[in-house]
Amino acid sequence: MDPPPPRSAAPAVPAERAAAPDPSSADERPAPTAPQRARFTPHLLFFPAATLYGALLLPWSVGAMLLVAPAPASLATPFGHAHEMLLGYALAVVAGYQLPPMARARAFALFAVWVAARVAFLGVHGVLGVVFDIAFAAVLALHVAPRLFRAAKKVRNQALPLVLTALCAGAVAFDIALLASGAATLQALTSAVVLLLTTLMLFMGGRIIAPAAAGQRYRQGEALAARVQPRLEGALLVVMAAAVALVALPALDGWLRLACAAAGVLALVRLARWQLWACRGRPDLVCLGMGYAWLGAGLLAVAATPPGALRTAALHLITIGALGTLTLNVMASTLLLRLRRSPATERTLVVATVLVGSAAVLRVAAAAAPVQATPLLLAAATCWSAGCLAALWLIGRSARAVAKRVPRPHEPA
Repeated sequence: MDPPPPRSAAPAVPAERAAAPDPSSADERPAPTAPQRARFTPHLLFFPAATLYGALLLPWSVGAMLLVAPAPASLATPFGHAHEMLLGYALAVVAGYQLPPMARARAFALFAVWVAARVAFLGVHGVLGVVFDIAFAAVLALHVAPRLFRAAKKVRNQALPLVLTALCAGAVAFDIALLASGAATLQALTSAVVLLLTTLMLFMGGRIIAPAAAGQRYRQGEALAARVQPRLEGALLVVMAAAVALVALPALDGWLRLACAAAGVLALVRLARWQLWACRGRPDLVCLGMGYAWLGAGLLAVAATPPGALRTAALHLITIGALGTLTLNVMASTLLLRLRRSPATERTLVVATVLVGSAAVLRVAAAAAPVQATPLLLAAATCWSAGCLAALWLIGRSARAVAKRVPRPHEPA
């Protein structure tokens, strides 16, 4: 095993825990007992389910909006599409990554709430769908935020539970607004949730990529000076907090665009300082870097576009390019590392990354060329679905392999 990086440059999330669901420091927890090791990890449920849901439901929604595929009325609107992208797919990935190991019955109960919310949204929608969605968001926040607040030893690290709590609150507000609010309110809430997810990806992306890049450079006999880059990270958190607050004030859209421009530049500078091109034989790190690059590009695109169709397309650089690339790669890497397999050997991740990136480019092209919007949107949906299915092949079989190693409660750990 390689020695850890020097303490002066060590990130808050150790390198060996960079892809694990619990971001607290491993050396701050007592050694696990046999019952603790036997606990069930929720990502074995949420990761494959989220990937399959993303592969099937989101392209189905696009087909419904283009009137080329029959679908429930709840999926045939832009806000219904956004709802399932953000609250259906993304929140399930967050749950899988952040929920700690727990009793098998509790993990399955939480998963059942998420499934019930999806079924209710697709079927009856209305109040029942809102109730299940709110229940899932509330339970997720209660399971994750208090633990992370206790584990955060530095003020900067408290950003993670704060953002997660705000994300769950935004999900609740989005659900309630779907029942009675107008398009302007829904658009503001959609943008706020996207920016909260962006903040989460900027934070967690740094805590995953930086130690992984530093470890690879160490194995190459080199040193990476710029790791977590706390000053840049702090500046990103500040400008993203300002952007989220400004979403609700249309009169201050110019300030929102300025905040997004600053965040985009900071994100790309931070990415460049990781020097991922120098990490030899690590296509998985390049894929993660592509996801982080989509964050910077998406924020700059938001800054460059006024509200309207082009702004919506700019947000899709984040929700397709960044969210798709980062979530698929992190989900697969988390499971592979549990199997003690290197993500660097899995070419499937490269294929999924290219397909998701193509989907993002095609979605923006549809906004830039309205005459060809329908075929471009269908092509984007096809690429997205293909990318998710490629990742699902890896995520699904990895989850099954991990599950076979999890002892049952009556078995020795």
